[in-house]
Amino acid sequence: MRLIIVLLASAGLSACDTKPAEATADPVAAAVPAAMTFDGADAKDQAARLAHGERLSHVLGCRGCHEPKLEGSWFNKDLPEMGKIYASNLTRVLPTMSDAELESLLRSGRHPTRGDMWIMPSEIFQRLSDADMAALIAHLRTVEPSGEPTPPPVLSAAGTAAIAAGKLKPVAAYVDEYRSKVPVDLGPEHALGRYVAGATCAECHGADLTGIPDFTPGTDVPDLDVAGAYSAEELTRLLITGEGKTRKDLGLMTIVSKGHFSHLTPRERDALVAYLKARAERPQ
Repeated sequence: MRLIIVLLASAGLSACDTKPAEATADPVAAAVPAAMTFDGADAKDQAARLAHGERLSHVLGCRGCHEPKLEGSWFNKDLPEMGKIYASNLTRVLPTMSDAELESLLRSGRHPTRGDMWIMPSEIFQRLSDADMAALIAHLRTVEPSGEPTPPPVLSAAGTAAIAAGKLKPVAAYVDEYRSKVPVDLGPEHALGRYVAGATCAECHGADLTGIPDFTPGTDVPDLDVAGAYSAEELTRLLITGEGKTRKDLGLMTIVSKGHFSHLTPRERDALVAYLKARAERPQ
């Protein structure tokens, strides 16, 4: 079970060890950032670059789990039996890190001084191009400190048992998995759509988009070959409004579409739809 999504959907949380991180090979270099970028990564002036980073903070879900002002909140209100786990107040955390430390944390899932993170979508952040990552960090640097620091996490017996049983794994374990499994390459004409899918859809639909069994208790997230049942127009509507083919409310997918995918540019959205349709229709 992918418990990080049970706890709400894409994250960023300092539920981590108190021991210092051990010296390892550079996790940023190991991630091999992509050559593709989201639209706007080639901005020539600082204002446009910051606007690009601000948009990515929506597309990538930063403002979903950390709240619109990035001040954090009690992350698992809908699953209180796990204890009290907080999405960090990023406005208070960011000033304590250098850009290099922040990028390493985002790509590797390990805090520069406290070790393993337990909830954070670093598996998809490692796939960001250098330009996209730089723009995101530049935008985050403009956010003024506000609100109170969020408390450290307090896991319940159920939360501790989930870790012991391997149902909740350190973020770095997901980073390793996603590094070796990637969405299928359908050629240069679908490179942008593949990049967008790998940096967004893959969080819920798996490293190579083939789905995640028991994503939430009793619920499997499907292989994105399911896109073959949609027309391009229906997929576009889903990404903008969250409305499904036969029903309007698709639960988590509707939430993610409204909060994340609605911020894609038309070009990115068209490329994603074309890639998902081509993937679903590829010879097996």
